[in-house]
Amino acid sequence: MAAVPAEEVAVEVVDLGETRLRDLNQRLHDISSAPGPRAWRVLNPNGAHALACGIDADIEVEIEGHVGYYCAGMNKRATVRVHGNAGPGLAENMMSGKVIVDGNASQSAGATGRGGLLVVHGDASARCGISMKGIDIVVGGSVGHLSAFMAQTGCLVVCGDAGDALGDSIYEARLYVRGDVAGPGADCVEKELREEHAAQLAGLLDVAGIDANPTEFRRYGSARSLYNFKIDNAGAY
Repeated sequence: MAAVPAEEVAVEVVDLGETRLRDLNQRLHDISSAPGPRAWRVLNPNGAHALACGIDADIEVEIEGHVGYYCAGMNKRATVRVHGNAGPGLAENMMSGKVIVDGNASQSAGATGRGGLLVVHGDASARCGISMKGIDIVVGGSVGHLSAFMAQTGCLVVCGDAGDALGDSIYEARLYVRGDVAGPGADCVEKELREEHAAQLAGLLDVAGIDANPTEFRRYGSARSLYNFKIDNAGAY
């Protein structure tokens, strides 16, 4: 059996109490063009902003503590796990890979995400999944108002409640909510949860590591009444 290179099995530990954030992010970026550690453990993040942003490599990054805004933004291929809470813009414009938060996330989690999976085991604040374009988001708790605003494609799964204006001006994204919805947004309506949707939902819950019964969820999506301008709907645009 061939020996596994040391850089692929060793965990690189970086203490942000001693290392500059810029230096850590640069090392994570360099892996896309040169060999480097495949597993990372970040200590003492202390709410650092833009931590682990722009990664383009098949690596795993474990962050031991809370992070500030834009953590794991533009993530591609990597798995980033936050053992704490996350500030605004978590995984913004994510392309692929996984971002997992054990705690809560502030507003605009997964905004404009184009692919990959974002999991928030706690609650997510307002505008979760705003303008999502292919990302899948699973929230173990509740989400705030205007979540999935102008969502184009992808899925938002909410195991708790959803705030007001859910899916406002939605396109073709699929929204699954187990709890109460304060109110759907413009052109967002409840739809039938068919077998294909239950199967998709079960798969997302499984990969997110959340134990929930898919049949307890309701599906929301676009009524498609705002796709083309109609004078009768002028007040809704």
